[in-house]
Amino acid sequence: MVLTPEESSLPPLAGQHVALLPLSEAHIKPLQQAVRDGELWTVEYANVPHPDQMPEYVHKTLRAMQAGTQQAYAVQHLDSNQIVGCTRLYDIQISNRRCKLGYTFYAASMQRTAVNTECKRLLLQHAFETMRQIAVEFRTHHDNHRSQTAIERLGAHKDGVLRNHMILADGSIRDSACYSILDREWPLVKQALAQRLS
Repeated sequence: MVLTPEESSLPPLAGQHVALLPLSEAHIKPLQQAVRDGELWTVEYANVPHPDQMPEYVHKTLRAMQAGTQQAYAVQHLDSNQIVGCTRLYDIQISNRRCKLGYTFYAASMQRTAVNTECKRLLLQHAFETMRQIAVEFRTHHDNHRSQTAIERLGAHKDGVLRNHMILADGSIRDSACYSILDREWPLVKQALAQRLS
C-alpha cells in the first residue's frame, strides 16, 4: 500500500520561496520533468534517477517512509507552482536522535537560487525543532568539492572521511566526506541561513 498525501503523517513545510510536500505517487511525472531540466542523471557525482527510473525511485522511497526510516519531500517552487526537485531526511535513528539530510536534486533552472538555501533551512528546522534531533549529518563524495563547499557554507562541521565507503553503480569505490550540525549549533546556523535568504 502506498500512502496518499492525505494519509501521510508528515507535515508540509512552507517557506517564502518553496514548499516541501510529502512525497507521493502524484509527484512522479513532475519529478520526471524536473530531472529533464539539465539532464540531471548525467551530472557527475549526482545520484539522480533517469526519468524512466523515477517510478521505481519514488516507490522505493515511499516504502522507506512507511518504515519510518525516511522523510522525503517534493520541492514546490511557489512562484511557478512547479515541482522542481526532491530532498529528504534519511537513516532516521529514533534511539540516537540522529538523521542524515540528502538525496537532494533540483532542476537546473532552480540551482544557484534561494531554493536550496530555503529547503535546507526548512528541513533542518523540522529536524531540530520538531523531531528534536541532536545531530543532522551530511555525506558526499570525497571528490565532490562543490558539494562539500555548499555543505560547509551551511555551517556544518567536517567530521572526517569514510574510506572505501561505497561501491558505486559503475564499479568505482567512493570515499565519503562526512559533516554534521549539532543541536547546540542550530541557532547560529539558523540565523546565518535567515540572513542569506534576506
